[in-house]
Amino acid sequence: MQIYLPIAEVSVNAFLLLGLGGMVGVLSGMFGVGGGFLMTPLLFFIGIPPAVAVATEANQIVASSFSGVLAHFKRRTVDLKMGCVLLVGGLTGAALGVVIFNYLKSLGQVELLVQLCYVIFLGIIGSLMFVESLNALRRSSRNAAPVKRKNHTWVHGLPFKMRFRVSGLYISVIPPLLVGLLVGVLSAIMGVGGGFIMVPAMIYLLGMPTKVVIGTSLFQIIFVTAFTTLLHATTNYTVDMALAVLLLIGGVIGAQIGAVIGTRLKAEQLRILLAILVLVVCGKLAFDLLVMPSELFTLGVAGGH
Repeated sequence: MQIYLPIAEVSVNAFLLLGLGGMVGVLSGMFGVGGGFLMTPLLFFIGIPPAVAVATEANQIVASSFSGVLAHFKRRTVDLKMGCVLLVGGLTGAALGVVIFNYLKSLGQVELLVQLCYVIFLGIIGSLMFVESLNALRRSSRNAAPVKRKNHTWVHGLPFKMRFRVSGLYISVIPPLLVGLLVGVLSAIMGVGGGFIMVPAMIYLLGMPTKVVIGTSLFQIIFVTAFTTLLHATTNYTVDMALAVLLLIGGVIGAQIGAVIGTRLKAEQLRILLAILVLVVCGKLAFDLLVMPSELFTLGVAGGH
């Protein structure tokens, strides 16, 4: 069943969009990521213009993350205090990211920048997570004692400390603010929730327990991506509501399924699955950048999408 998307100015299969939304929703519930790192490239692959894909996917992430965080609230695995600190940095970063996005759009370099950002960030994060998770799985298979993270790192020496009781931490608010700021910028430029960076940062940099990280990450993602969507809708007019609604329906259902699956897997298994997904998407995008396109140039109306 083909449906015409007025802002994207293309026709796509409605059931394909529902399926993509559901698949990304499952990832959101399982891993605590918004799923934009996977969905935005997939929208590129089916012909959605980059500017529309980035702005609209931020909208879809809101719903799938909200659905996922409800399941985590029931299990009391959301650190609201940490989430609010991340949120302050995230909203600031989102505003900055939209300014950068608009400038690059005026230069006509949005598509190249978005794809390069994906290849660089996904490649680095995916490789680091895969190596660490593989080592953790090997230790667990040998019944070896897990390597304990350092109780005191450079993060604990920074000023402006705050106690986060749910996470069991007493650390400076500076690292969470900077993590939130980076994720906010990425949300605006790449159309992602930023969970693929936030989740590893919260585990390895801040030292938060994995079970608390997922729910807290989703909590912050909801508000940052909602703010990003609002900015894109009012400044770029690139949010396609027909596309967003179809992705939303699939995402909300999928997030509930993902949250259930996530509780049945070990933390190491969750991390290595996420790492593999990140590397697969990175490889596909890098391949598309290196291979000569079938059409060397396209014609478009000036000022159009």
